[in-house]
Amino acid sequence: MSFADATIARLPRPVRPYAERHHELIKFAIVGGTTFLIDSAIFYTLKLTILEPKPVTAKVISGIVAVIASYILNREWSFRDRGGRERHHEALLFFAFSGVGVLLSMAPLWVSSYVLQLRVPMVSLTAENVADFISAYVIGNLLQMVFRFWAFRRWVFPDEFGRSQDKALESALTAGGIAEVLEDNYEEGGLKNGNVTPLRSWRSRRNRADQLGDASDPRVSKTS
Repeated sequence: MSFADATIARLPRPVRPYAERHHELIKFAIVGGTTFLIDSAIFYTLKLTILEPKPVTAKVISGIVAVIASYILNREWSFRDRGGRERHHEALLFFAFSGVGVLLSMAPLWVSSYVLQLRVPMVSLTAENVADFISAYVIGNLLQMVFRFWAFRRWVFPDEFGRSQDKALESALTAGGIAEVLEDNYEEGGLKNGNVTPLRSWRSRRNRADQLGDASDPRVSKTS
């Protein structure tokens, strides 16, 4: 059992069927939790040791490491059956959308602080801290996660089966392969004349490919 399957098995029963149909989302959430731990661990380690007087620098370093780890984990695990872009284009899009996600995560905190005025002395210090936590860590992170998941699937790793030859072959032999046969038959007029069926055409093409392969075999005489 994979780590994602083990995680799904621990979820509440009502949401388990939905999670089983969306493995990529579960993996993406696991990667998000992992990179959050990486970010927090590096930030507090630096802030409490060599970068104690420079917390912003510590946060920048921890954030960069976390984003790089997020790219590697998402590419090689969450969306490993997607992709196909050139590596530098893929990485550029990933970091660009991650930056947009960071800006979106800050939006609820900005609304809470400057629109709703949930700051001292308008509210108590406890109310301010609670509002900051809910707006930044709950609403902000949720908004960022939804956007990044959509953007990664739509733009960064867009082509399903793009990096999996086995799944690409499986796809070609099912819906994609059938659609291609139908299109070829239509163009050749076979379906219009009613003489060639899609299955027969597909078999004939396969037989011709096998014969060509046999003819190219040096062990087979060309005059036979």
